[in-house]
This record gives sequence, structure tokens and C-alpha cells, in this order.
Amino acid sequence: MPRVSEAHLAARRQQILDAAARCFVRNGFHQTSMQDVIKEAGLSVGAFYRYFKSKNELIIAIATAKIGEVTGVIDGLLEDDPMPPIPVFLDAVISQVEASINADQSVRIAVQIWGEATYDEEVAEIVRGIYGRIRKRAVRAAERAIASGDLPADADPAGVGAALFGLIQGYILQRILVGSNDRRLYIDGVRALLGAPEQQPGSAARG
Repeated sequence: MPRVSEAHLAARRQQILDAAARCFVRNGFHQTSMQDVIKEAGLSVGAFYRYFKSKNELIIAIATAKIGEVTGVIDGLLEDDPMPPIPVFLDAVISQVEASINADQSVRIAVQIWGEATYDEEVAEIVRGIYGRIRKRAVRAAERAIASGDLPADADPAGVGAALFGLIQGYILQRILVGSNDRRLYIDGVRALLGAPEQQPGSAARG
């Protein structure tokens, strides 16, 4: 029997994740069965279970991929010298969230994961690891902002990082639970809270 290529395995795995995301967005995590995902993916049961054994594995894999998109944006901003001011930094991250929502609505799954994490310890442990990485990056952003004078010298990076991470989650919740959320209005509100100057033309966030 010919050896299955890594590219084929990766493509099949992505096919399953895309099918699962569509099911979870359409029907919710609990209302979606493994059989629903198998049918959506168009695979046999044996082929499917070669890649994923449970819904938890599926939802964690989807979350990891989506968080990877966000951390990629953050890492790019952290490499900038100087790093953009906090409101511009936040705007760039939220722009990535918006792009994901507009593309396939899979960010909605994040809210379902947060709910699962409140009583499923397996999910909670994974969520702590995934979101802990974003929070560490947010703390690093705070350190950079303090060093550049964008934030007060006596500001606590850990506290600022936690608040910045909360602002990202808060936007997601408002966007998903309340409905349409004006990103510009949200960022202007953050800027007002920080007492930051209005963003100048030509300094808009990437993307």
C-alpha cells in the first residue's frame, strides 16, 4: 500500500476541522454529535476517528488554530520598533478577530469553549494554556509601552496585560452576544480611557 503523504494527512485533518467548525457554529457544541461532523466532512467513521477521538479534541484544535492567528498578529506588533501605541495595538488584534468572524464565524466557538471550561476540567486546562500565551504577550506589550513612555512608568505590566487581554475578550463577547459592535467606537473608547491622543491619518492598524 502506498504511503500517505504528510500533505494529504494535513489536508484531511483540515477538512474535518472545517466541517466541525461549520457544525458548531450552526448548531452549537452540545447539539452537534460526532456523527454530524462525520457526515458534514463526508468521511467514513474509520477515516474520521483516525484523526480525532472526541468533540473536545475537535474544539480544542479549532481554538488553537484561531488563537494562532491572533498570536501571529500580536507577535508581529511586538517586533515593531517602536511598538504601536496601545489603542493601535488593540485595533490590529481586534481587526484579526473581525476578519475571522467575517470569514467563517468560527470565533463564535470561542464563547462556547469559555462555557465548557467552567465545568470541564480537560477543556479548562487547555484553555488556560492557550489563553495564557496571549496574556503573556499582552504583558510583554505592556512592558514595551511602559518602556517607550506610552504608559506611566509606575504602571504594573501584569495588571495592564491582564486588562488588555480582557479588552480583547470583551470585544469578542460584545460582538457575538450583543450583535454588531463598532470596532472604531470601541477603540475610541479605549483611547479615551487611556487619555491617548486621537489617531493621526496614516497611522491606522494593519489590515
